[in-house]
Order: sequence, then C-alpha cells, then structure tokens
Amino acid sequence: MNNSYATQTSRGRLRQRLIRPLEPALQALLLAPAPEGFRIGGTIKTIEQLREHLQTAIELEHSTIPVYLTTLYTLDERKNQFACQAIQGVAMEEMLHMIQVCNILNAVGGSPAINKPDFIPKYPTPLPHSDDAFLVSLQKFSPDAIDTFLKIEMPAGKCAPPEANHYATIGQFYHAIRIALVELDAHNRLHGGPGIFTGDPARQVLPEHYYGGGGKLLPVHELQDALLGIEEIVGQGEGVDGTIIDTDSVLFGQDVEYAHYFRFNEVKHGRRYRPDDNAKYPPTGPAVEVDWQAAADMAPNPKMADYPEGSPVWKQTREFNRIYTSLLDQLHIACNGQPASLSGAIPIMYQLKYQAQALLNLPNGRGGRAGPSFEYIA
Repeated sequence: MNNSYATQTSRGRLRQRLIRPLEPALQALLLAPAPEGFRIGGTIKTIEQLREHLQTAIELEHSTIPVYLTTLYTLDERKNQFACQAIQGVAMEEMLHMIQVCNILNAVGGSPAINKPDFIPKYPTPLPHSDDAFLVSLQKFSPDAIDTFLKIEMPAGKCAPPEANHYATIGQFYHAIRIALVELDAHNRLHGGPGIFTGDPARQVLPEHYYGGGGKLLPVHELQDALLGIEEIVGQGEGVDGTIIDTDSVLFGQDVEYAHYFRFNEVKHGRRYRPDDNAKYPPTGPAVEVDWQAAADMAPNPKMADYPEGSPVWKQTREFNRIYTSLLDQLHIACNGQPASLSGAIPIMYQLKYQAQALLNLPNGRGGRAGPSFEYIA
C-alpha cells in the first residue's frame, strides 16, 4: 500500500475517534442533561480536588522540561543533529502542555502556581503523584537518559484504568482528570449551576501569545475544549489510538509527526519510523546517525551545594538558577491574567541556554563537567 494513502486513511479513522471513548454513562452526559440522581463515580469528587490535580498536572509537565533540556544542552549538535531535533521538539511541546493545563485550570476557576519554591523538583525524583516506579534525573545524553525518556512517555495500555494518584503512565493520570471534568460539570448543571467552566476568559493564553512551536495551544471555555486540550497532550506523548502518530497531524492536518515515545525510540534504535510502522515494534525506516560519545561529560544531578560558596562554578550555577526562576516568574504572570507577557519568556530562554553552555565548559572539581541544576532562587 502507498505510504501516503495509508497515512491519509489512518488519519481519517483517527480523526473520527480523537476524543477517546469514555464510559457509556459519561458519553451520555456529553449528549444530554445528567439523569436525576446522578452521582460522581470517579476518584476526583470535588472541584477543589480537580483544581489540585490540575496543579499537579502543571507540575508533572514541568518536571520533564529540565530533564529534557539538560540532556539537550549536553549534546554536540553537529554530531547528533537528529537527536538534538527530537529532544528539542519534545521539550517545546512539554512547555505547550504545561500552558495548556494552565488554561484548563483557569477555565475551572483555579489559579496556576508556577513560581513557588517547591515547583521545581529536587532531582533525581519520581514523577509527581506517580507510582514511584522510576526516577528521572538531570543527566547527559546517553542510552540511559533515552531509556528514562521512554519510561516517562510510555503509552498506557488499552485496559489501563484511570489513576488520579499512583499512576503508572501519564495517560492514566489524564484519563482520571477527563472523567472528573465530565462528571463535575454534569453534576453542577444537574443542581442548577452553570457548569464548572466559569473562569475569566481573559486569563486564557491564546495561540497568538504562545512563542514556540510544538503544536496548537487551545483556549478553554467549555468542556469539549478541555477534553480536546487533554487529548492533544496525551496524543502528543503516546500517540493516537495505539498508533505512532501524534494528535497534530490528525486533528490539525499538519505534516505527519510521531508522538514523543516514538521519537525517542528512533533515537534509541538509530532508525526512523515509517508512517505505517506498528507501534508495538521498533522502527523499520532508514538509519540515522546517533553518536553516544558526542556529549559533554556532565555529572548527573548537579547541585549548588556541590561547590564551595562563592567559587566561579557556584556563581555560574546560581546565575543559571536565577535565570530559570525568572523564566518561571514570567510564565506565572502570563498564566495568571497577563497572557500577552508570554513573549517576555523568549529572551530568557536564550539566556538559559547560553548559561548552561557556560556551565558545561567548567570542571566540577571531581573529574567531570558542571551543569545546570534547576534550583529555585528567591
């Protein structure tokens, strides 16, 4: 079969099923008023709990960004062009995911908290609210780093239950949030309310505000907007409906692009996927160059406390952390009522990269290189 035809056919099928099937009772709630006596059955039972879990989702999306950026910064871009493009693309999409969840939280009357001291995890760390099955670290480009990336982006199995806490995959966590959005909105309407989407529309970060690539940012004003936003987040990470294709190519008609898990799997195997490859098997396309040795020898999980206070490497590390904290400040402002200010994050991102590169040129005093530590600076 012609690959182009196969891809178009696959897109058509996936587009029809883009919003994943919910339990039959929840499907009915999307199409008709909630039945009398309707009870919330999911594990997230109140609007306050929903807001807490959406804040956790923001922290979850953010927790992967320092991990991906650190590995990206250590790469020799000339010798690892393919891996560089893959990791950079995923990092930008994680930033979009974080802002997308902020839009959902704002839409249900919450307030994203991005610049608080405990927002940045202390690496190595499990993913927030996960089952703690593995740790994520700040580490140089290596097979171990890519294996960790694959664990982060692992697709949920078809029978995997929704899990608001102690999830094994990110898809399970978001499935629990999707159920809560549907149930709580229906419950509120059943009792004479306007639904749960009562947040100020002016707090929404719009596509024209978002400075980076990596997909389409969706404003959230009603339930279907929120479900579509979550579907893009999950589909970009693990693929749509058991395929290797991400949501952008299905929903927005963009060029075929593969979900995060499969982009990282291409790096692992040093080979591209073909559009009709099976998601259960390694890629079968042309080989790509991956040079595992072409990376700065950064010690994993560096900390400011590793260096004598006032030393050159301590000062450089502190300056990196000051810049990253200012980036979080800028994102916090943008997602809390001043969305146009998001453009102010652009120069900060460049400063962050240059400061990381400066750190990677410094010895850490123990035979390796220093590196970004991603710690909060008040």
